[in-house]
Parts: sequence; C-alpha cells; structure tokens
Amino acid sequence: MRIARFTYENSQHFGVIEGDPGAEVVAVVEGDPLYTPVKPTGQHVPLGEVKLLAPVIPRSKVVGIGRNYADHAAELGNDVPAEPLLFLKPNTTVVSPGDAIGYPSQSTEVHYEGELAIVIGRLCRDVPVERVPEVIFGYTVGNDVTARDLQRSDDQWTRAKGFDTFCPLGPWIETDLDVGDLAVTTTLNGELKQAGRTSQMVHKVPDLVAYITSVMTLLPGDVILTGTPAGVGPMKPGDAVAVTVEGIGTLTNSVVAR
Repeated sequence: MRIARFTYENSQHFGVIEGDPGAEVVAVVEGDPLYTPVKPTGQHVPLGEVKLLAPVIPRSKVVGIGRNYADHAAELGNDVPAEPLLFLKPNTTVVSPGDAIGYPSQSTEVHYEGELAIVIGRLCRDVPVERVPEVIFGYTVGNDVTARDLQRSDDQWTRAKGFDTFCPLGPWIETDLDVGDLAVTTTLNGELKQAGRTSQMVHKVPDLVAYITSVMTLLPGDVILTGTPAGVGPMKPGDAVAVTVEGIGTLTNSVVAR
C-alpha cells in the first residue's frame, strides 16, 4: 500500500495511491494511517491535481546511518565502521517532494545522498532482530543532504547534516516491500550520479533497527536513513536532484541559495 500525505483545495489529507503508472488516483482516507486504521472516505482525486507533502514529519528525530555502503566509505577515504555509525538530523530538516533545498552561506560544498528511508510505526525500544518487521510502518525515499566541507571541519556532524531543508522525503510511504535488494539511484540535472543496491548495505535493515533501539527509543513516525551508495557529489543553486528507490518511487527537489 502506498500512503501519501498531500494538500488538495487548500486542505491537508492522507490517501492511498491507486491505479496504473501515469493514471494514478489518490483515495482519500480518514485521519493519519500511522495512528488509525485505513478508512477510505470515498473521495478520489487524480494524483496530478494534488501537492504531495513529505509523507511523514518525524515526531522526534531522523536517525542517519553513516558509511553503510563500503564503496561510499572508500570514495571519501573512510573505513567501514564495525558497528552502525549513528547521527541525528532535526525534524526541521524534512521537506516535501518538489520543495527547494536551501544552500547555506556557511558551505561551498553541499552534496546529495540518495537513500532508502525507514518509517517507524510504533513506540519501540530494545527490539530483537526477529521482531523488527513489527515496528516498521513502511519505507520511503530520502536525500541526506550534507555540507561536506563542514562535515570535514567539525568534530561531529550536527551542523553539516542539520540545516533546514537537508532531509527531503517522499513521494509516499510503501508499506509492503521487500527491501533486501532494491536499486537506489540519484540523478543531477538528469545525469546519473549514484547507482547502488540495498543488498550492498553493510548493516541490513533489521540489524539497524535493532541496534538503534538498543540505544534510544523510537517513536511512531521517526525516520531512519539507511546510508547512501557511492557516487555522492556536489550540487549548486539551480540544480535539480532526483532520488529513486525501486519499488517506491522518485523524490525530486531543486536547489536554491538560502
């Protein structure tokens, strides 16, 4: 099931995406499917007539995983960590499909990082690997935008990863998906830059969730960015970046001077 958050006729709604590619409609549902069972209202709207929003605004946090693809770690001259390398992005980094990524004046090297994103569906802590599927609501597409020069200069990554607009999410949440071996690609102005597969992750989805919840409680709507494949690189104002995860869809954003 593909669950979207959107605006239509100046009101915000949730809905289920239905129909064949190119002819999709949104079946409007009552309430927020993250917290209540999906109950259609009977209203259907063509997908092209709505403004898609980030499918979830994390209640507390976005948890990022660094260097989770060996080729990406190598391209930046880093070793692969023995355990998942965690960092946090504020929920104020989250923006919607089509929104602009603001290029901050403090940086001269802002990079795209296309990723599979996990959306947590229930409050959870100390989750065993075998029970991880019980706490995942679904998956979406993320762009872990990073000020690479600030990441190198700072002792930790909060500033480099934490600027407003540095976490586009979308276009919707897919709730039924085998994420063991999906293509993850990123294009910049239509040119392919990243082409990896989730099977290349060093630490897989069940292990990531189990590890994170051994450290911190996750809340419904929290998001985990699972790491980026090789091919990261700079963006500049005027560029358009598009991240696609097989089985979910494409997330496209422009870049503007902040």
